[in-house]
Amino acid sequence: MANNLTTEKKAMAVNMLCEGNSIRSIERMTGVHRDTIIRLGVSMGRGCKAILDKKTANLYCESIQVDELWGFIGAKQKTAQRKNLGEEYGDIWVWTAIDADTKLVPTFVTGSRDQYHANCFMDDLACRLQNRPQISSDALKAYSSAVERAFGCNVDYGSIINTFSHSEFTEQRRYSPPECIKIKKSAVQGVSGRSNAAT
Repeated sequence: MANNLTTEKKAMAVNMLCEGNSIRSIERMTGVHRDTIIRLGVSMGRGCKAILDKKTANLYCESIQVDELWGFIGAKQKTAQRKNLGEEYGDIWVWTAIDADTKLVPTFVTGSRDQYHANCFMDDLACRLQNRPQISSDALKAYSSAVERAFGCNVDYGSIINTFSHSEFTEQRRYSPPECIKIKKSAVQGVSGRSNAAT
């Protein structure tokens, strides 16, 4: 059990997790069983969530940008489906909100890129704010109804669509995005002049 570990061992395991070490490599280096490391990670996650919930309440954020970050667990979605690996494998999305002025992240939600998780994300964001915010997103359709559901008419919301060049693939382009050649800003709800936070 993680409770039987010394504070030093716990700190070492958590630091290694934060540095991106695998569970099995931490097990080999620390001598702590992998199940204990997983339980420790879950416990730390719950503790961090409690701190985040306490500290990110009644916030005043004027300009918020929202987006989704893609990742995968165990295998990418197509591979997981092809190999019948089960629902615990495949694509995962982290819905993130960031205050454009302070760089504070008032909330995030991990899950699928669907309407349900968009609603959860916006509901959580709305309950943390005390003011009428300006929100900017990409053109993902799920945002529009999620923003209206969470904020009602107490929001200024706009979408921003970036168009990138389709230059021929080179080795250099593998790790850097193509050039942005056009930005289209559209007011969706509220004051149109405010829907320009993200660029």
